[in-house]
Amino acid sequence: MAESDVSQIRDLPVILPDGRLLGTVHDTVVDTEAWKCTHIFVADPPADIVEGRVHVAIPWNWVRSVADVVVLRWFPPTPIPRDT
Repeated sequence: MAESDVSQIRDLPVILPDGRLLGTVHDTVVDTEAWKCTHIFVADPPADIVEGRVHVAIPWNWVRSVADVVVLRWFPPTPIPRDT
């Protein structure tokens, strides 16, 4: 992925380690000094995974693989409560 354009992962499905669909990649965060992707933003996750369906920032080091889908190596226990 290091040599690929990070825009190529936009709209790819994001799969949790247990096989559930978290959502789709909405955007990426790139550290412009190191030119590395640091996070992906996942839009509209299911309410049973993230309370309030708020967008989720996923650290790049949680990503196991990228192909036709983005597979995560780790994700916190769900549901993730919405901060109030």
